[in-house]
Formats: sequence, structure tokens, C-alpha cells
Amino acid sequence: MKVLIVGAGGREHALAWKLRQSPLLEELYCAPGNPGIAEYADLVPIPVDEITRLADFAVDLKVDLTIVGPELPLVLGVVDEFRSRGLAIFGPQRRAAELEGSKVFAKEFMGRHGVPTAPFEIAHDAAQARKAAARFGFPVVIKADGLAQGKGVLIPTNADELDAAIAMLFEERRFGASADRVLVERFETGEELSFMALSDGEHVVPLATSKDYKRIGEGDSGPNTGGMGAHSPSGLLSADDAAALLEKVVRPTIAGLKEENRTFVGVIYAGLMMTSDGPKVLEFNVRLGDPEAQTLLLRMEDDLLPILVAGAAGDFGALRLRFRKEAAVCLVLASAGYPDKPVKGELISGLEAARAVPGAHVFHAGTALRDGDLVVSGGRVLNVCATGPNLREALRSAYTSAAEVQWPSKVLRRDIGKRVLEMAAAVE
Repeated sequence: MKVLIVGAGGREHALAWKLRQSPLLEELYCAPGNPGIAEYADLVPIPVDEITRLADFAVDLKVDLTIVGPELPLVLGVVDEFRSRGLAIFGPQRRAAELEGSKVFAKEFMGRHGVPTAPFEIAHDAAQARKAAARFGFPVVIKADGLAQGKGVLIPTNADELDAAIAMLFEERRFGASADRVLVERFETGEELSFMALSDGEHVVPLATSKDYKRIGEGDSGPNTGGMGAHSPSGLLSADDAAALLEKVVRPTIAGLKEENRTFVGVIYAGLMMTSDGPKVLEFNVRLGDPEAQTLLLRMEDDLLPILVAGAAGDFGALRLRFRKEAAVCLVLASAGYPDKPVKGELISGLEAARAVPGAHVFHAGTALRDGDLVVSGGRVLNVCATGPNLREALRSAYTSAAEVQWPSKVLRRDIGKRVLEMAAAVE
């Protein structure tokens, strides 16, 4: 089979690594890809938002299946474009992708279909946002309605921080049209985790549990990012808990989308807060989480390619996925200044030593080649991942591997998994 991956980050590198293992794969392409992905796929210099060019390429090369990594092309309608040309593609159409493309839509949808989430108000200007924040009290959550690369969630804890958040959204227009309206919602406390499943439009197949770490700083401090680390299993859910989430959150969402003529094919991602009142959905994504995907793909036993082919055809049937019992960890190595103004252009070294650590894998996220040398080209630069018999051992290998990678402005969180291990130890 000829397969095209759309995207350029660590998630897409992990997908390429996994797909390359399939005996069904003949040719693999990635648009636009990155230097790490080039080890597994032919790179195609087409940006992810140029959906007509992507479809033209798939027609010309007679691509059998396209897999979409990031949210932007999904929200722009890449699936609609491909399907209009009779091309197989795994991902939701534009109307279904609105679940991630508009946080306001997602909140109102959850209300219509009984999906648990935090109370909220919609604000169209600074005055409305201030009034809503006053009603909820501090800390309060403020979210840009549209796509913001995981950075459009602000959590002011006092009046000064609220002023700064409102200025960022409505005056500085840091997120542009994505903040033409914003959500103001009650801050929920508890443990945050990710829960993902595959859908063929009718059937829902759960993935293994995972937990990601959104904030830039240790102890979950500082601004939100696209994700600074993840591990699978989450360490927070039993099998019964996961089954309950499938029934209370995922199935009602897929059924509700179909009821509203938004049939969902692809990966449904629920970002959850496990509160004392039960699970609350913080956000929905319509694609694999990044960096959670890296940990899930490392643990997956099944051949991914025939699964995605079946999903794109709307025919999962009685599919059940198998995951190894080992743990997998992903550490995001970022560049100083991320998420606002990351340092770029610095030379990266130590990758061979990092890969030599037993159980370690290194996926590229924000890298580029300059005169044959690997340099930093983005905020999240590399994903250093590792597997192990348990979370503690996987973390040990991942941090050992990450220490081998060097560039002057490298930053990473050193507390990934720490709280989960502490909670497990307390129970024991």
C-alpha cells in the first residue's frame, strides 16, 4: 500500500516509525515531514494547510490511505476534499472536526448531549470576560474559542493575571481571530488525564490510557503548551474506570455527533479532569494527542495500517486493540522561550548516544537540517521516549537518554510521572 502522513511533528514521526513495521506498507510519504521522519518516509514539501495540493499529490501518486496528524488541516476540511475525490483518508470531516475547532461549539454540544463538563460562560469582549470571571472566582479558566496550538488556555489566579490574560486575548490579539469570543469557565481540581478512542463513524475502539503534562514548568506551573511530556498507562484509571469513561463520555459524543449529521471517523480525544464529582471533559481533540500518541504507539502490539484502513472504510467490526503491559514515557525537549518565543537555530548533538540507551526512542518535532547539521527549528524540538517494565523504569531510561541530547537552550520538565508514582507509593 501507498500511505501518506500529513504533519511534521513528533506524533507524525512516531506514526511513520509504527507504519514502517507493517508488511502491508510499500511506499510511505509525509507532508511536509521533518529530518527524523526522512528515515522512514519520502518527504513531500507541501504545508499541512494546503489541502488542495495535498489531495492533488494523493491523486497523482495513487495513494491508498492518508492519515492526518495535526488539527489544522482537519478543521480546514482536508477529509472533505479527499473524499470528494474518492480518496481514502482517516480523520473527521470538517463538521465533525468543529469539536476541536471551536471550544464554544464543543461546550454547547456537551450540554446538548449530557457529557460532563465544567460550568461556563461565553464572552465576546473584555467587559463580558471580566464579569464572567468575577462570577466564577479565582482561579478561573479562560480559553480562546478557536485553534491556538494548545496555548490558548489561560488560568489567572488573581486580578493582575486576569488583566494580563484579557489584554493578551482582546487587546494584543495574541491568538487573532481564535479569540473573537472566549470561554470563561469554572476551574476544576483533580487529576488530569487523556482518554482516546478510534471511531469508524459507528463503532468505538478505546486506546490504552495515558496522561500528559501541559504546563511548561515543573509542578504544573507556568503557561499551557502543546504538551511537555506523557506516559502510558496513565496510572490513574482502573479497567472499570476506563470502561465507564467510554460509556459516559466517548460513546455519547460519537452518537451525538452522528445525530447532528456530523458522523465522526478518526481519533476522538477527551482531555479529562478526574474531580471529586466524577470526570469532567476539559476539551475535545479530533486527532491523536501529541505527545500521548508516542507512548501509545510504542505500546501497541497490533499492525496499525490495517486498523486505519478499516476505520477509513467505516468497518471496524469487532476490533479490539492490544497493548503491551510495559509502560512508555515521552519527554518533550523544548527550546528556552517556548511557548512564546523559543530560541531557534542552535546545533543539536548527542542523538546517537541518546538512541543507544536500552528501550529509548527519539522522535523529531521541531528540527531542521542546516548545511548537514541538525538544528532547532521550533519550540518543541525532540521527543525522547522509552519503554520499561513499569513507569519508574521507563522514566529512568527516558531521562538517561534525554541527558545525552544537548543544545545551549534545551529545557525539559524533570517531574514527568513523579506525582503518579507518589500516589502509587501512598496506596501501597
